[in-house]
Amino acid sequence: MSIMTERDRAAVRTEFEKLTGPVKLVVFSQELLAGDLCRQNEALVREVAELSDKLTVEVLNPAIDRERAGAYGVDQVPAIVVEGARDYGIRFYGIPSGYEFGNLIDSIVVASTGQPALAEETLATLRTLAADVDIKVFSTPT
Repeated sequence: MSIMTERDRAAVRTEFEKLTGPVKLVVFSQELLAGDLCRQNEALVREVAELSDKLTVEVLNPAIDRERAGAYGVDQVPAIVVEGARDYGIRFYGIPSGYEFGNLIDSIVVASTGQPALAEETLATLRTLAADVDIKVFSTPT
């Protein structure tokens, strides 16, 4: 059963024309904790990855792959790590559906190109930061 409509797939393929480098989507999934959610998340990620040969998927279980989960800072499932030429720290917890789906696609493009779609003024302001900043965005489907 397909999660995305053909219209969604066409739109995502168009966005993926911007991809310049490979992106690995590392999915953390654990049947015992969140079986149905994890299965849906894996299915969505695999469906997205099928739309570009620049995308690969790796599925890990944090209970078994503790070292990798720790290295990525992942402590919840379902989770997706979006990793390009390096790990930019992009993480999705839960299923990125609804409005979050667009953010997943945008994150894949950013990880591939290494260039965030930010205004030059914003980039200039970010360069003035004295230390790294950990930004977390929480959303709810309401």
